[in-house]
Amino acid sequence: MTTHHRIPRRRVLQGLAGAAALGALPRFAHAQAGPFRIGLILPMTGPFASTGKQVSAACRLYMQRAGDAIAGRKVELILKDDTGLAPETTKRIAQEMLVQDKVNVLAGFGLTPLALATAPVATEAKVPMIVMCAATAIIPQRSPFIVRSGFTLPQVTGPIADWAAKNRIRRVFTMVTDYGPGLDAEKTFHARFRAAGGEIAEAVRTPLRNPDYGPFLQRAKDAKPDALFVFVPSGEGLAVMKQFDERGLKQAGIRLIGTGDVTDDDLLESMGPPAVGVITSFHYSAAHESPENRAYVESFMKANNGMRPNFHSVGGYDGMHLIYEAAKKAGPGASGEQLVEAMKGMRWTSPRGPMTIDPQARDVVQTVYLREVKMANGKPWNVEFDKFENVKPVEG
Repeated sequence: MTTHHRIPRRRVLQGLAGAAALGALPRFAHAQAGPFRIGLILPMTGPFASTGKQVSAACRLYMQRAGDAIAGRKVELILKDDTGLAPETTKRIAQEMLVQDKVNVLAGFGLTPLALATAPVATEAKVPMIVMCAATAIIPQRSPFIVRSGFTLPQVTGPIADWAAKNRIRRVFTMVTDYGPGLDAEKTFHARFRAAGGEIAEAVRTPLRNPDYGPFLQRAKDAKPDALFVFVPSGEGLAVMKQFDERGLKQAGIRLIGTGDVTDDDLLESMGPPAVGVITSFHYSAAHESPENRAYVESFMKANNGMRPNFHSVGGYDGMHLIYEAAKKAGPGASGEQLVEAMKGMRWTSPRGPMTIDPQARDVVQTVYLREVKMANGKPWNVEFDKFENVKPVEG
């Protein structure tokens, strides 16, 4: 496997900015021989670095297992750190990768604002853009070259709203991070829970950067709901769980429910016993019972000093599968349009379960699981107890 870690040290080219930047981007047919290059843009430092380490580890693992060549063409994985904080930085890195590194595919994108900023670049260059992490529903609509391998928040939120309504939870306080995925989660949960006869006690939105959850959790405790529904981005669940425990919400009889981000497998061991009993709905758990997942978890942990794979890791792993299989199908010299066309309708069995790329939406159709955190062999795991099959990107 050939992996390059390049942190951008300068701007792409003098004068490459705004409309001029897009106009300067080449439209790659990539008929030439040479390496097939995948440009992976992830937050490797900063508050969302856990996303970057999970996805990059999964991409490397896929290459170790599938080989570093496609149809005789060498595969190169070029990794660059965007820190996850500035959309213009992500966009500039994508431009640099296209102009200087001549990548065949862009991939990664830890948060929604970063994916949205890069979408016009992929469109202008006619290069596939594989969104492995960012989960706002609208993302693929922003470019015909975007294909998602992760999940959407509407997709994974609906089942927990339905479960709550069926399990004697009548009043819910909702707390979501104030950006695209959080707004999707809030909208979906409110609509589904109210449709089933539930009441929203109060809804709060926390800042994306440097959040302090304490005051919001105190408001939730004071409202005395049956449950608190939470969405936070990957990496923030530990802080939520710690403060939920410190503020005594569980002792006050308030249940914690949410999407699986809040009980992220990567952080779950650090959460410990306070996480036990939390109910979430999500598309992946490291405890998922299947031969594919057992082999994946074993290989991932062995290759990464015991790090447990999380949901972003399978977004990266399956994104690499999409790229490899599309390149095999379309041919080693395929254009960006041909690669995207090859991805449409693709089906396979992932460590998370059955996967399909909707040919119209270019988005993932998959199984969503209900899970409860339980202790097993002295460690907490997201143990699945029910499932919803073939869930579309904008449904729950």
